[in-house]
Amino acid sequence: MLQLSRRGFLSLSAMAFAARRKSFGAARDILEHPLSTVETLERSRVLSAAEGYLHEPAKTIVSAPAPKSAGGLHDYFSEADYFWPDPKNPNGPYVNRDGESDPANFNTHRLLLIRLSIQVPALAAAWLLTKRHDFADHAVAHLRAWFIEPATRMNPNLQYAQAVHGVSTGRSWGIIDTLHLVEVAQAAIVLHNGGVLSESDWQGTRHWFAEYLDWMQTSDPGRKERDAKNNHGSCWLLQAAEFALLTGNGSAIGEFRERLKNTIIPTQVAADGSFPLELARTKPYGYSLFNLDALGVLAHVLSKGSDVLWDYALPDGRGVAKCFRFMAPFIANKQSWPHRRDVQYFDDLPVRQPSLLFAGLAYRNSQYLDLWKRLDPDPQVPEVIRNHPVRQPLLWLS
Repeated sequence: MLQLSRRGFLSLSAMAFAARRKSFGAARDILEHPLSTVETLERSRVLSAAEGYLHEPAKTIVSAPAPKSAGGLHDYFSEADYFWPDPKNPNGPYVNRDGESDPANFNTHRLLLIRLSIQVPALAAAWLLTKRHDFADHAVAHLRAWFIEPATRMNPNLQYAQAVHGVSTGRSWGIIDTLHLVEVAQAAIVLHNGGVLSESDWQGTRHWFAEYLDWMQTSDPGRKERDAKNNHGSCWLLQAAEFALLTGNGSAIGEFRERLKNTIIPTQVAADGSFPLELARTKPYGYSLFNLDALGVLAHVLSKGSDVLWDYALPDGRGVAKCFRFMAPFIANKQSWPHRRDVQYFDDLPVRQPSLLFAGLAYRNSQYLDLWKRLDPDPQVPEVIRNHPVRQPLLWLS
């Protein structure tokens, strides 16, 4: 066993204190100079990834026909994560096992969507850092393939998402799959504002997202998902808000701002700032982090002028700020989590939750920023990646 003298212990303590002091110094730098400091922190990570993505061609769902889908080649298809063959009736309808994903389910379209959501934002962030046109051009090639080119584009609906064998050819819950388009939309906005997205590509991309937003708002699955009481409702709203921002739909943005205040917070947030509907799941820690990110990014996207949603609270005090006060201690020290452990992936969390950065800036809270900086920005576990759709903070601060 390693033995430390009192002198050695004090030396280690001094080292730890110095490291902590340096970390808090970086957090203060983010407060004072958010964009330039995050650029410095993110530069090597972003450029290393983007250089690799330059050699990977755009690839859409038409490259992977889905034999179980009731739709066509251009229709997105996925199978519900938590449904499995019934051991009592192997050829019958699948049955639910909450929190446990069946690895045999068709997941290829979702993986392609996640690939898009990783590569396009990284390429756009690399362009921001370097102004190299090869990064921007390759990001645009992905946008063109997914949203514009007739031969490769995805149809702007999720009618066949999260199907359940023997039960449904598609469900409203599947709309959460396109949460991975939120940062793709933000990347398109950044590229357009930077003058490296042609007018035809910009209008083509906007047209796709306008059609998809209309489907989200008017279809039966879309309306059902909008009214979901848990993280599905939050994630519908985050998607809708970002897509409305991209398409310039100002009236919808105002409507979504009111929905966060009058529907999401009153129905999802408890008096202590927790999310009871997430705590009731088999992955209460992971789903609480996931919902916190959705609300934090929503507050960042929807705050405007004097209507700062970070500061909004109901008369009883419930609001986004209280949610962060509840969860931050358990992000800093997961072992203090007072609820049951997640049935899977508890040891792989937390990761670099983007909402911590946005909340740290909004509240000028260096502890949130220090915590964000210390967490892993690039998780490798597929299930964690699936629930971590915002990865490039530069796109949201530029």
